[in-house]
Amino acid sequence: MKINAGEIRVGMLLEYKNDLWQVLKTQHVKPGKGGAFAQVEMKSVNKNTKLNERFRSSENVEKASLEEITFNYLYNDENSYFFMDPKSFEQIEIKKELVGDKGRLLTENLEVSISFYNENPISVELPNQIKCKINNTDVALKGQTVSSSYKPAKLDNGLHIQVPPFIESGDEVIIDTRTLEYIKKN
Repeated sequence: MKINAGEIRVGMLLEYKNDLWQVLKTQHVKPGKGGAFAQVEMKSVNKNTKLNERFRSSENVEKASLEEITFNYLYNDENSYFFMDPKSFEQIEIKKELVGDKGRLLTENLEVSISFYNENPISVELPNQIKCKINNTDVALKGQTVSSSYKPAKLDNGLHIQVPPFIESGDEVIIDTRTLEYIKKN
């Protein structure tokens, strides 16, 4: 789908120079002389390289059309995660590099949204909030300043996050999957 260069937003996927690019930053510039343009920083989904490109506002760019399908997480091995389509019971395998650190948050039957481009999976979106259990954390020190007295904690899945002083080992907390940060105690 063709879109005007002025409509480019952060997070969009663009087809450009025979590759798929994710928009990281965009800045619309209107110089005193000449036409307006969009300065766009993009990252290649396939090659993991970055590109800075300038598009005139009169130019059109190709927005990638993605298909999002809901899957349930099944299990993992050394290299891959396995998911199942709850409607067709079809299973797919996705390499661990594609999922990254968020793969540690996957639990059995967790519903995720997988984006496909030309029938190839390119991203896995987890629910925004996930319940986790604190494996261990430091004891809060009395008299510590209240303003930013977060302390390190290790979750049962091996991830390390910062939590408020009242959180103790064994507590269940809710964390944000996009930023891997503590939200609230469950």
